[in-house]
Amino acid sequence: MTAINAVTDLSQDGEVAVLTLNSPPVNALSLTVREGLFEGFKQALASSAKAVVVICDGRTFIAGADVSNLADMLKDPSIEDIQKLMDGADRPVVAAIHGTALGGGLEIALCAHFRVAVPSARLGLPEVNLGLLPGAGGTQRLPRVLGPQKALEMITSGKPIRAAEALELGLVDELVAEDGLRAGALSFVRKALAGGRPLVRLRDRDDKVAPFRGKPELFETFRQATAKNFRGQVAPDWIVECVEAAVEKPFDEGLALEKQRFFQAAMSPQSAARRYYFFAERSAQKIPDVPAETAAREVKSVGVIGAGTMGGGIAMNFANIGVPVTIIEMKPEALEHGLSVIRGNYERSRGARPEETEKRMSLLKGSLDMADLKDCDLVIEAVFENLEVKKQVFQKLDQACKPGAILASNTSYLNLNEIAAATGRPQDVIGLHFFSPAQVMPLLEIVRGDKTSPEALATAVDLAKRIRKTIVISRVGPGFIANRVAMPRLTEINSFLLEGLPPARVDKVLYEFGFPMGPFAMLDLVGLDVIADPPGHQTIRGRMAEAGRRGQKGGGGFYDYDESRNPRPSPAADKIIEDFRIASGAAIKEVTDEEILERSLYLEVNEGAKVLEEGIAMRASDIDVALINGYGWPVDRGGPMYYADQIGLDKVVAKLKEFELKYGPQYKPAPRLERLAAEGKKLTGKS
Repeated sequence: MTAINAVTDLSQDGEVAVLTLNSPPVNALSLTVREGLFEGFKQALASSAKAVVVICDGRTFIAGADVSNLADMLKDPSIEDIQKLMDGADRPVVAAIHGTALGGGLEIALCAHFRVAVPSARLGLPEVNLGLLPGAGGTQRLPRVLGPQKALEMITSGKPIRAAEALELGLVDELVAEDGLRAGALSFVRKALAGGRPLVRLRDRDDKVAPFRGKPELFETFRQATAKNFRGQVAPDWIVECVEAAVEKPFDEGLALEKQRFFQAAMSPQSAARRYYFFAERSAQKIPDVPAETAAREVKSVGVIGAGTMGGGIAMNFANIGVPVTIIEMKPEALEHGLSVIRGNYERSRGARPEETEKRMSLLKGSLDMADLKDCDLVIEAVFENLEVKKQVFQKLDQACKPGAILASNTSYLNLNEIAAATGRPQDVIGLHFFSPAQVMPLLEIVRGDKTSPEALATAVDLAKRIRKTIVISRVGPGFIANRVAMPRLTEINSFLLEGLPPARVDKVLYEFGFPMGPFAMLDLVGLDVIADPPGHQTIRGRMAEAGRRGQKGGGGFYDYDESRNPRPSPAADKIIEDFRIASGAAIKEVTDEEILERSLYLEVNEGAKVLEEGIAMRASDIDVALINGYGWPVDRGGPMYYADQIGLDKVVAKLKEFELKYGPQYKPAPRLERLAAEGKKLTGKS
């Protein structure tokens, strides 16, 4: 065996050269990795070896480029330099894939003549998730092996496919034993040599793209079908353009276009925001005062208190990963209804199979007796949002549950320390705030009480990964992070109505900014009767609910809805709004679209600064993760904290002061925001 460099070795197995890469944790295409691959291929192709196998040690094949340092990708040797050696090889080159072959990793594998994989491997081009497109031939080679339609779907979704599907599509040539990748790859290449199997350069293939040449309707249809999902994003449109070039242009011309579009995307604000979010999501899992080696407790069974919408959704998360759940209710009819709703949710799931529904339902056990929680490792309370009720529940759980069981509250607002104090084990009490619908929404706020143990926190983080939730860690405080930061904007929309702004206009401004829907459409979706008005203070939303306009579920709220729940202007809602405005004595004001946006978003920025000052959130980036996943903040904007940094904190503070004079003290800038602005610093920087 010859060491090429610190991460790459070249060895000979009979007539086959084996190039082995080992650069933990994911063999990313750093400069050192590229140097090893480039020199390794040069030496292998200059040797007497009749074939070359490229394989990776560790848990995965090459899982992509090093996105933390895109400037590094400009240094030689480039991925393209390595690919040219592979394309020019006069003997079989085989990529042996395990773990994931993603992004640049798959683009390297696409330059091999053949690909073998273990059954658990996954292959994909996820660059679109970072506001990018493949930059090393992915948009040109993948259509030549899959055809343009499947290539478009795969690249614009960013979703990897499993090895079995890749084999069926021709992206992988053979599946080998899960524990025998090296032996399987060597066996494959020896059979290829013995049978004189022709070398396949994907850049030369034409059979999958030729049938679509001169037929632009495929691409136009795809653009129209995905326009809503990709609205405002530049990368998906450029991906379509490059795949179309793979069909219509010679390979090198298409490659040149791809490279041009890649660098344009890399320089775009959208990609910068998405790359920021990529690292923010990973940082959110790190708890500085909880050592990485802290042992998580084993969770083999879960209890859920409450079979309502939230409790049922929480239970589904665990049944989905094969963990049995005991659901406790007070009345048999409530329990029966809850289990029926869960079954209906499963049956309506896309691609649902009866046997899968039955398998998951078999993991759910209903009970009216808390004593049935005695063997549960984790119990999650999801009852009415009332502090006294929750304290009573936790007193009972303290008696019913075994020592070491973690007791969690799904509270969205209440003081977790007071809930924990109702037990004799506050170190085992934690907040697990799911967002509704709990089986769908990605965000899980993990709330640590003053006495929550490191082991309980580590267990919650580990469990969140198992149920595929995006997490943020919050300290105790009213509304925690997501609800606390979002609430000022959702409260201030009442003022917009009093100023004479139509709900549709406000919704349009926020939708065009990038939110999935405007605030009034969102309230109609959630239900106008879900949130009570503050004591002694009635809102227009509350008046709507009193009048029987509860939102979509009640036939109408701020909008009227047809049978398909499509919104249309509502004369009845307009009258309620106008009557309320007149009774309150509010005057109509001239407000620009720009001001609607600034008032809405800067309130969240300001509240986020307060949450940081109070220590409820550890990092500004945690707030961005929470708002993107909990309230639909557009990831292309990076979240409210990142967005404010891009605008300039001095400009944000100046506007808040202007609005404070014009509209009231709710706009008074937070001290932290003023200080950072005066110092020329950023919310997302070190402060």
